[in-house]
Amino acid sequence: MLKLPIIKIYGANRCHKTQYYIHYFKSRNINFQFYDVEENEFYADELRNLYENRKLNFPTIVIGTKRLRNPKETEIGKELQKLTEK
Repeated sequence: MLKLPIIKIYGANRCHKTQYYIHYFKSRNINFQFYDVEENEFYADELRNLYENRKLNFPTIVIGTKRLRNPKETEIGKELQKLTEK
């Protein structure tokens, strides 16, 4: 059985794009963890540490070591496909 790395979504509950990605993964039965950067300062710091400019660039999806900033579905699909080929 394929073991996927933890998929993290950094975003905010009020953000429609964040909600879109949450729905994307839920509708495909893909496990993920959601980190609300507006509700939790620790998650906000984690997100800032992903970027040199230290901005809250959300939504950001992290799949393994790959960081995707506001990706298209095709980009997410490509990253998930790479994991299944390993």
